[in-house]
Amino acid sequence: MKKDMEKKQGAPFGKGRRVAASPESRAKREEEAKAEIIASWEPKTKLGQEVKKGKIKNIDEILNDNKKILEFEIVDSLIDTKSDLISIGQSKGKFGGGKRRAWRQTQRKTKEGNVPSFSTLAVVGNRQGYVGIGAGKAKETLPARDKAIRKAKLNIFKVKRNCSAFDCDCLKPHTIPFKIIGKSGSVRVVLIPAPQGTGLVVAKELKKVLELAGVQDVYSKTFGKQRTTFNLVKACINALKQTTQREDMK
Repeated sequence: MKKDMEKKQGAPFGKGRRVAASPESRAKREEEAKAEIIASWEPKTKLGQEVKKGKIKNIDEILNDNKKILEFEIVDSLIDTKSDLISIGQSKGKFGGGKRRAWRQTQRKTKEGNVPSFSTLAVVGNRQGYVGIGAGKAKETLPARDKAIRKAKLNIFKVKRNCSAFDCDCLKPHTIPFKIIGKSGSVRVVLIPAPQGTGLVVAKELKKVLELAGVQDVYSKTFGKQRTTFNLVKACINALKQTTQREDMK
């Protein structure tokens, strides 16, 4: 009788039930998979071969010479990166009140019916001054995510950080060096240096970009169609690139 009741009610906790993996074990699994990819990597470009042989040990050697990265394993072998997805899509809801989500779904009309496709925007960084974004599109969600992360690693660049707020003298690289303006489409993003402890006074999706770039304190202003998250993030990236471009001009 008890066995029949257990079958109906399901197995008790700890017996036959799957327990969600902890963030530590998930991170360990990702590191092991990353190590396997780098170990089995056979570089096809000259730059990749130099990195594999150990001739290039710092990513600054590549970025300072404006060399184009064509293999994402180059970035994986030189710096430890973290990734996150930007919420550019919206789930279905009553009267258009759906929640934001990472996948933007579109459909193509064919004779056989509707063919759905998913696109996403990924941001990659090491929280120490390196960041990049990439977009991916595929027939399913996971391939689109992997494609976006790979492209983000290929587009990685350096962000200069400093202590430049007028009321802060901590000398730690926690904010941007000067006021910068980025533009994409109708969106304009203004980033202003802030003293230590201010935090990121920016939109929710821009926090993901700035955190992975290693910027801890900043003020911001935004103009234009801010709900277009794709352009909002691209404008922020355009602004961050100016931290090193101005130095090159000098």
